[in-house]
Amino acid sequence: MNLRTATLFAVLAPAAFAQQIPKGAPMSHQTTGSFEPNVKPLPADFANAPNLGRMTINKTLHGGIEGTSVGQMLTAMSETKGSAGYVAVETITGSVDGHKGTFSLIHLGLMDRGKPSLTVTVVPDSGTAELTGLTGTFTIDIAPDGKHTYTFAYTLPPAP
Repeated sequence: MNLRTATLFAVLAPAAFAQQIPKGAPMSHQTTGSFEPNVKPLPADFANAPNLGRMTINKTLHGGIEGTSVGQMLTAMSETKGSAGYVAVETITGSVDGHKGTFSLIHLGLMDRGKPSLTVTVVPDSGTAELTGLTGTFTIDIAPDGKHTYTFAYTLPPAP
């Protein structure tokens, strides 16, 4: 590409790309922060399945998400060392990058002979108030010192 072509591209390309995004279209965002989990066991109520467990999992979130969450988790342990699974549902009340409301997340965590996988997704249509229409995924990282951090990749429709 010669200098003239590069200059023309630099001038025209931003306008061309801007025209491809419809006005009022949802925009993708990413925000990060930390949280403190508070996990408490609950009575399992699974007399015939001692490998199942149940607990509350509440969080205080800081950073891009400011607020608290309330949730419950179900776990299943395996006789194979390093294999287990959990599902959880939680509702976060607070703000996401200044947008106030509530929304729910659903978790699916697996440990396959020591290999972890975790998917945490916004429950469709669970956003309220300024978070109505929120979609996204929530990634959790736990540092060796036990500090919990998150990355939240989300889309939020523009305000009406």
